[in-house]
Amino acid sequence: MTLRGAARPHATGMIRSWSIVGALLIVTMAVQSSAAAELEGVDFADQVRAGDVTMRLSCVGLLRYKLFIKAYVAALYLGDGAEGGDIFADVPKRIELSYFWSISGADFGKAGDQILAQNVDAQTLSVLRPRLDRINALYRDVKPGDRYSLTYVPGSGTELALNGTRLGVIDGADFAAAYFRIWLGATPIDTQLRDQLLECARRTSGNKQAAVPRAEHGVF
Repeated sequence: MTLRGAARPHATGMIRSWSIVGALLIVTMAVQSSAAAELEGVDFADQVRAGDVTMRLSCVGLLRYKLFIKAYVAALYLGDGAEGGDIFADVPKRIELSYFWSISGADFGKAGDQILAQNVDAQTLSVLRPRLDRINALYRDVKPGDRYSLTYVPGSGTELALNGTRLGVIDGADFAAAYFRIWLGATPIDTQLRDQLLECARRTSGNKQAAVPRAEHGVF
């Protein structure tokens, strides 16, 4: 992955190790209503809609690299049935990611494959391979301020969107259950980010008002 624009030359070596992992975070889609949470100057709406499904903001988090380089902020949205329950079940969910760095689109698939291999078994990965290749081909370059969103709606699939523009939809509840583990699974892209995003779902099950945790520092 290549980080451009904000990086100084002397930071190149340090940033290189983040290139594959840091790319992955994804997310956007049209926000609805006024912002309900703000983190590092980035606003997130209190809820979003996908078709007839409403998803409410659960929690937000910040990912830093080496304690001081801000990589992106992320927000987790949950629909009915997901709040306080099994977020990998066949229930509505969405992750939104707003970037502070420029990232090459080609690096998203590489990072996703690497992390998924740590969260699902080889047979599952084999079954998902054609659909993983499809979503990997959808990714585009991002620049600071861009947002990716991954939105899963039961019966419709997982939509990947960039700055509110749909890039494609991948079918299957099994795909969503695996792919969201990149951020929320047992071996995610970053455990502290995962814990930030899941904190409010655990603490405020069914509460429509999002709670915003204090941003943590640790990464990789």
